Amino acid sequence: MAGRPALKIVERCGAYSEVPAARTDYVAARRGYDHSHHGRAGNPSTDFVPDEIVERFCTLGTPADHVARLEELRDAGMDQFAVYLMHDAPERTLEAYGAEVIPALAGA
Repeated sequence: MAGRPALKIVERCGAYSEVPAARTDYVAARRGYDHSHHGRAGNPSTDFVPDEIVERFCTLGTPADHVARLEELRDAGMDQFAVYLMHDAPERTLEAYGAEVIPALAGA
């Protein structure tokens, strides 16, 4: 969950829903966050996203790192993934997924 859709869910469902409290608490605290620079290098709000949130809800690193993390999530029961392209290098990310990540997961 990211951004405004997540905030709508938190507003509608509150902290006592199937959404983990770690996520609802974080989303509720970001009212007023400016998404126009979200995911971009030099974002003035990087301190607003603590390392714990990045580690829990993001997949970063090399294509091999992405494959390993997605396999871990798949093994935990997840069966759908979304590629987030709201950053500085969307074409490079999409190419890496098409050339390396998806084929690796399809063969697993």
